[in-house]
Amino acid sequence: MTLPPPFRWDGPHVAADLPGGHVLFSTRRGGVSGGPYASLNLGRRTGDDPAAVDRNRDRLAEQVGVPWSAIAFGRQVHGAEVEHVTGPPADEVRGPRADRDVREVDGQVTAAHGVAALVFTADCLPIALVADGAVASLHGGWRGLADGIVAAGVRALRDAGARGPIAAALGPSARGCCYEVGEEVHARFTAHDARVGARNLALDVVATDQLRAAGVEAVHDTGLCTMCADDELFFSHRRDRGVTGRQAGVAWRA
Repeated sequence: MTLPPPFRWDGPHVAADLPGGHVLFSTRRGGVSGGPYASLNLGRRTGDDPAAVDRNRDRLAEQVGVPWSAIAFGRQVHGAEVEHVTGPPADEVRGPRADRDVREVDGQVTAAHGVAALVFTADCLPIALVADGAVASLHGGWRGLADGIVAAGVRALRDAGARGPIAAALGPSARGCCYEVGEEVHARFTAHDARVGARNLALDVVATDQLRAAGVEAVHDTGLCTMCADDELFFSHRRDRGVTGRQAGVAWRA
């Protein structure tokens, strides 16, 4: 499968090098989990064996080039809060913190070298922000997008010390070809030309509009759909009826 520039395949995963940082969107390939979680499931809040998830997380961390204890993530609640991480957390219990202790946030921003910002996804849109001085990862479900996580992420990036232009990268997610929602959801996005056909919603269109409104001119999109891509490539909550794993979007400073 050919990827649009600046994206490339880095082993089994999708990567990009942007001014100021690096981005990686994991696939479900290259791990040790089995069954509906095969193979690189990164989510502990699934029915997978925790020991297998830990091994998968270590494999992803090796690909990124930092220990898992230096990867910041939150307990995602489909909100719009972004956490500012200033350094590797002290608690390294298969962390960066034990999953039960992480904050309820849907985005991570850091200016620290050697620390990566991560969000988990299985149809929602992972959004990476990269600039000179800071990086961020945002979890872009429809609720978070409706409630302003993109603007919050850009503000947090600036507050963390980002200078100059910001580049965004949109990872694999449910796309307008497949993502069907009700009228109550469409009503939240009437300002965007994001309806596809009678029922479907293009989260990438919404995110791109919001990024540009927040001053992000360079928006790079993988164009990959988690629902209709090869089911051995991505986890999809909708396609797999809720019994599935989690992939990730990760950003870290150059």
